[in-house]
Amino acid sequence: MSLFYYIFIFLLGLIAGSFLNCVIYRLENNRGFLTGRSFCPKCKHVLAWYDLIPVFSFLALMGRCRYCRKKISWQYPLVELVTGFLFVLYFWILLARRSLGGGGDLGIDLVFGFLILPFLVVIFVYDLKHYLIPDKIIYPAIVLALILGFTKSPLILGDFVNPLISAIGAAAFFGAIVLVSRGKWMGVGDIKLAFFMGLVLGWPNILVALFFAFFAGAIIGLGLVSVKRKSFKSEVPFGPFLVSGTLAAMFYGQGLINWYLSLF
Repeated sequence: MSLFYYIFIFLLGLIAGSFLNCVIYRLENNRGFLTGRSFCPKCKHVLAWYDLIPVFSFLALMGRCRYCRKKISWQYPLVELVTGFLFVLYFWILLARRSLGGGGDLGIDLVFGFLILPFLVVIFVYDLKHYLIPDKIIYPAIVLALILGFTKSPLILGDFVNPLISAIGAAAFFGAIVLVSRGKWMGVGDIKLAFFMGLVLGWPNILVALFFAFFAGAIIGLGLVSVKRKSFKSEVPFGPFLVSGTLAAMFYGQGLINWYLSLF
C-alpha cells in the first residue's frame, strides 16, 4: 500500500485527536462540544485557525498560548499523536489480515475502527484525569457499537448475537464485582464500559481484553504502591486499563489467543 495512504490516515488521526481534546475539555467544563469556537482555556481568547494545527501549532508556539503566553498542557499534542498512531496501526493491521486471507470488507472495517477508537481515547484520558467515565460519552458509544455491529452483519444473526452476548456477560461480571464490593473495587461506569467492550470485541476477544486489563492493573497498581505513590486503599481508575485491554484485543486478540494455546 502506498505511503500516501498511511500519511493521509495519520493526518486524519491528528485532526480527530484535536477534536477529541476539545471534547475532553468541554466535558470537563460542562460545555457543548458540537458548536462554538475554540479558545485558550487560560485567557479565553478565541484561537485562530493557525493556532489549531495539530502538533505543529504546539511546537511552533513552544507549548505556550500565543496571546497570554501561559503553558499549554502536553495532553493536547499527546492525544493528537496517539490518535494518529492508533489510526495508522489499525489500518496496517487490517491490511495485514487481508494479505493473509482474513478480514471482511475493508471499507466497513475502517469506518468501524475510526469511529470506535476516538471513544476509547476520550474514555482513557477522562477517566485517568477524573476517575469518571461520563455518560455523555459511554451511552453514544454503546449505541454506535450496536448500530455498527448490526451494519457489519445484518443478515448473519450469529455474528451479531456473539458480541451482544459478550457485552451482557462482561457487564454482568463487572456488575457482580460492584455488588460484592459495594462499589469499592469497581464503579458503575466500568459496567457500562464492559458492555461497550463486549459489543466491540465479541467472543473470545473480550476475554483477552479483560485478562490484559486485570493483569496490567495489578502490575501497575503494585508498582505505584512500591514507590509509595499509592496505598492499597487508594482509588485507581480502572477505565484506562480496560481501554488498553480493548485496544490489545482489537489489534492482536486472535494472535494472543493462538500464542496462549500454543503453550499447552
